[in-house]
Amino acid sequence: MMHSKARITAIGSYVPEKILTNQDLEKMVETNNEWIVKRTGIKERRITDKAEFTSDLCVKAVNNLMDRSNKSIDDVDMIIVCTLTPDFHTPSVASTVQAKLGIKNTGAIDLNAACAGFTYGLHIANGLITSGLNRKILVIGGETLSKITDYSDRTTCILFGDGAGVALVEYDEEQPSFISSHLGSDGEAGINLYCSNLSSKMNDQELIHNGMIVQNGREVYKWAVKTVPKGMQEVVANSKMKIDDVDWFVPHSANLRMIESICEKSGFSIENTLYSLEDYGNTSSATIPLALVKGYLEGKIQPGDKLLLYGFGGGLAHCGLMIKWNLG
Repeated sequence: MMHSKARITAIGSYVPEKILTNQDLEKMVETNNEWIVKRTGIKERRITDKAEFTSDLCVKAVNNLMDRSNKSIDDVDMIIVCTLTPDFHTPSVASTVQAKLGIKNTGAIDLNAACAGFTYGLHIANGLITSGLNRKILVIGGETLSKITDYSDRTTCILFGDGAGVALVEYDEEQPSFISSHLGSDGEAGINLYCSNLSSKMNDQELIHNGMIVQNGREVYKWAVKTVPKGMQEVVANSKMKIDDVDWFVPHSANLRMIESICEKSGFSIENTLYSLEDYGNTSSATIPLALVKGYLEGKIQPGDKLLLYGFGGGLAHCGLMIKWNLG
C-alpha cells in the first residue's frame, strides 16, 4: 500500500450538446448501427461545434464540479489537464483554463498519456500533494477527438467522441483516497495508435494520415487484453487486497468487447464495471471521469467503496489506481 495524504473530494463533467448517432454515421461511411453496437457497444457520441475546443469543455466540467459540490477553486494551486487534443501547441490547455476560470495563484501543465491520461494525472496529483508541494489540484481529462478523426475511415470514426471530466484532489492526511498504483508503457508498440505531428516517422516507419488518428485496432485490442488484466493484478497485490474486495472496476471506455475480454481474463464481474462508451463513445482521457460521474449519479458508487481505475491506450501507456471513494 502506498503512503498518501491526498483525497478526491469532488467530481464534475461536461459533454457537448451535439449528438452523433450510429444512424448518422450510416449516412457518412459504409457501416450500420447493428455492426457498430455488436463490435463496440457504442450507440452515440457527442461532438463539439467548430468553435468549441478542449479548454471550453474543461472549464464547463469544472463549473459542473463547483455546482455539484459547492467547492471553491480560488485556492487551487495546480491545474493538470490530461489531453491529446490541446487547443494550441502552446499555451497549454491548463493555462487557458486557468485564465478562463480566473484562478490567480496556480501552476498549470498539460499531460499527454492519451487514454491513460486521467489515471496518470491522478497519480501525479497524489504525489505532489503527499510530498507537500501542493495542497489542492484540479485534474481534468478533456478531449475534442472529433477534430482529429478521419470521418472517411469507418474503422476509427465510429469510435471517438468529445467530452471532459474533472476531479478535485486535496490534502487530507486523515482520509486519503489513494491506496495503490501500477503503471507502465510499451513504447515500441506506439505505431499501433498515433496521431502524427512534426516527425514523419516512428521507429523508422513512415506515418500516414497526417494530423488524424490512425489505429491498428486488432493490435491495440491484443495488447490491452494482455496487459490490463496483469496490471490489475499488480494494483490489487500492491493494495494488500484481493480482487473480490474491489467494488467497482472503471476501465478506459475504449470498446465494450475489449472491456468484456479484460473482465473475463481478470476474473472481474462485468456487472460491477463502470463505463461511459455507450452514450459518449471513446473520449480518451475523459472516459474514466465520465464513467465515475455517471456511476455516482446513478447511485451505484457508495461512500467507502473501493474502485480500481485503469487507463490504457496511446503510448502504449497504461496506469491503474486503487482508490477509496470518499468525496467530501
